[in-house]
Amino acid sequence: MPERILILLRHAKSDWSGGEADLLRPLAKRGRRQAPDAGRWLAARIGRVDLAFVSPAERARSTWQLASAELAAPPRTRFDDRAYAASGSALLGLVRELPDDVNTVVLVGHNPGIEDLVSTLTGQRVPMPTSSLAVIALPGSWSTAGHSSAELRASGRPPTNELPT
Repeated sequence: MPERILILLRHAKSDWSGGEADLLRPLAKRGRRQAPDAGRWLAARIGRVDLAFVSPAERARSTWQLASAELAAPPRTRFDDRAYAASGSALLGLVRELPDDVNTVVLVGHNPGIEDLVSTLTGQRVPMPTSSLAVIALPGSWSTAGHSSAELRASGRPPTNELPT
């Protein structure tokens, strides 16, 4: 069975000034600059992504729209209400449901769930500020995620040196 690559992307910086409901909060100007950096990093170092699994929150949707515009071939995208403000264990459940015909998945979501999922899968505490990425290699199938040790391949906020290839 091929290795699975899970890329966790925390949404870019959101704008708290408008008083919108949390689900509708847009990206801040800084967030609109950050998100394409994440996409360029993915394009240069990951290449092909099979599926994007995205929270329906406006800030997550906008982050992925800006990031995926940097990819040569944007993947199919699935928006799922269960990814909004999900805990690490709830996100793990979503990962375990991923179809076997995809090998590389980007999950765009929120803290603290994203940080908790990194910790659950790798045993490492990794800070995930806005617009940061964590690239995790999973042996076996998606359905067994969390039952074997996954490897943290890269983490940080592009463009930085914290994101080794």
